[in-house]
This record gives sequence, structure tokens and C-alpha cells, in this order.
Amino acid sequence: MEYRKLGTTDIKVSLICLGTMNMGVQVGEEDGRAQLDYALEQGINFIDAAEMYPVPPQKETYGRTEEIIATWLKKSGRRKDIVLATKICGPSPSFPWVRDGKARVERAQIFEAVDGSLKRLGTDTIDLYQIHWPQRPVNNFRKLDYDQTEVSGREADNIAETLQALDELITSGKVRHIGLSNETPWGVMTFLNCHIAKDLPRVQTVQNPYNLLNRTFDIGLAEIALQEEVGLLAYSPLGGGTLTGKYLNGQVPKGTRRDIDPRSSRYARPRADEAVADYLAIAKKHGLEPAQMALAFVNARPYLTSTIIGATSMEQLKVDIDSVKVKLPQEIINEINAVHDRTPNPCP
Repeated sequence: MEYRKLGTTDIKVSLICLGTMNMGVQVGEEDGRAQLDYALEQGINFIDAAEMYPVPPQKETYGRTEEIIATWLKKSGRRKDIVLATKICGPSPSFPWVRDGKARVERAQIFEAVDGSLKRLGTDTIDLYQIHWPQRPVNNFRKLDYDQTEVSGREADNIAETLQALDELITSGKVRHIGLSNETPWGVMTFLNCHIAKDLPRVQTVQNPYNLLNRTFDIGLAEIALQEEVGLLAYSPLGGGTLTGKYLNGQVPKGTRRDIDPRSSRYARPRADEAVADYLAIAKKHGLEPAQMALAFVNARPYLTSTIIGATSMEQLKVDIDSVKVKLPQEIINEINAVHDRTPNPCP
């Protein structure tokens, strides 16, 4: 396993991070603990969760993923062996059960969310605490056409308030480091500027989608990640399983994410099948397992800190972790880039 530095900290995290959003719905507690055990056996030391998990989010299962991690931590005694990350929900009318319908990234809500996660995780400290999505309206989750009328003009003030609250949590020892998720270039730079101007905590990572169907991170955030040492934690590196080919031609296998999640997938887009078929052809031509080829491409990005994988079976988990052994030669990268040139970012 390869390890990379977490931002500007002295922490090194595994190139592969175990994402846990399946645990509690698609993956039961016993299987979840088995996945955690196997991941650590393979050298993974980075575990990512969120207060809203598991997915699809429901009132009945809210926080269950963190609770499964807690039972594993208690049974295994391996808290000191992992870098534990979780996230606070941003505002959303879809989750009225989160903090009594007040899921906002504001001072009192941040304190409440951290205490809730600490209790569910059964730990005293969160190593990396992330804002799951911004307080302000931004173009993410397939949203386009930025609407200035939705913006209040107080975004920088909210960012300062957020950092001040997180600073208190770091001082108290409840949080060690902080990161962002589903963020924009303006957002990352405003957080960094606020850190400098007000001597507040520095964001160390940005967890955004990155895969062969969505390389929009390259457009603006890649330069920031490299120049400012705010590394990418790449989520959905297989496009929610789309890059395995299992959803080609409208297929929705029983028990898959698209089958159980009533929300439409951001990867069910008109040009996705065309790109996926081309990527599968490259993998077949070179004798590569499609998921491993897709993951190996993400793993090799120079601005990447860690690739977040999630699996519904042990077999899938083993395949995904073994992607660290796959190094793509320039010939294959050129072929991948040729597909990207023909069908760029079909699932932004």
C-alpha cells in the first residue's frame, strides 16, 4: 500500500480509503466489520464516514454507519491504527430528520453535529472533519446554470464563522484537522484566505467526485490542490459502479445502488453508455479488469491524496483494493484521454 501526506499535516494516509456509506443498508453490520478488518490487513489506514450515512439516506437508518464503525472499533481495539474521517450535513430539505430539520453549517449546528458523530463513533476525536457540502448554493450534484439570485452575499462571513467554530473544536481536542467536500474553486480559496487573514484552521483536503465520467476537478480545483496542498479525496471513482458496465443499456441489477435508491443517479446520463463502452473496450484490449483500470487512473493523479472506494461484497472490495498494484502505461492513458476528448465529462 502506498501512503500520501494529508495536506500540510504530518499524517500519512493510505492511497485507498475505505468509504462506508453502504454500511447499514446494502452491507450489514457483520459484513461491514469484516470489510474493515480486511481493509486494515491490506494496509488501509483511512476510513471515511458521514453523519447522514448510510445511503440512501432515511430517518430510520440515520447515523447507522457511524454506529457500525463504533462497534468495530470497540471489538477490534484499533482506533489508534486508523485516520477516521466523517462529515457534517449541509442544508437540505431532503433530510428533515437531521438535527430537527436544522442541518446547517453554522456554529451551534457544527457543535451539535460533532458531538453526535463522536457519540455514534464511540471515540473522543475525529481526525478529519469535513463539510459534506457548502452552506451556500453551488453547482453540484448535476446542478448547472449558477443562479446569482440565490446568493446572499454573506458567503465569506459564513466561512469565517465555520472556521471559528471548528477552531474551538480543534482546541478542545474533539477534531484534529478539517476538510471540505463538494466544494468549488472559489470556496476552497476563500477558506484558505480566511485561514491566513484570521489565523484560523487550514483546510487540508477537498472530497469531490472524480472518475473517468467526471473529470471536472481538473478544470479549476486541480491547480489549487497542487499549488495549495489541499489534496483531493476522490469519491465515486467508479461512477457509482457505472464504470464496471453493470448499468449499460438501461440495466439495473437487483440490489444495486440504482435499484434501492429512489433518487436518480448522476451517472444515468445520455452520453454515459457511450463513454463506458469505450472504456470497457480499452480494458478488454489490454487484459485489465475494468474497475481496476478506472481506479488506477484515479490513483495516479498527481493532486490525489486518497481514492475512496466502497464495496457491497468482499469480492468487490478485494478487486478495488488490488487496483494499487495496477500501473497504467502511457499507451493506455493516451487511449483513455482519447475517449475523454470524444466524450468529455458526460456525468458532471
